[in-house]
Amino acid sequence: MGWVSGIAVYFIIWWVVLFITLPFGVRSQVEDENVTLGTEHGAPARHMMGRKVLLTTMVSFVVFGIFYYATIVRGYGIHNLPQIVPDFSHTRS
Repeated sequence: MGWVSGIAVYFIIWWVVLFITLPFGVRSQVEDENVTLGTEHGAPARHMMGRKVLLTTMVSFVVFGIFYYATIVRGYGIHNLPQIVPDFSHTRS
């Protein structure tokens, strides 16, 4: 894997992990009993994006490390997955 491919894979992992971590620790304005006029009552009172970006970066680094170890060091690939669809190429005439 080249460094451009590595950055692309890390970027994809980072975005997936970000969307997983976004709902953690979010309290709505109603739950905090501090509703700002003109906003949705279910909107987050504090989003804590800095903490979530840091957590996302750390978790993504670990997940990318596992991916790198499995694919580059150990040599696993898509061909190692079990075949789900039967092979019908050997049909009888």
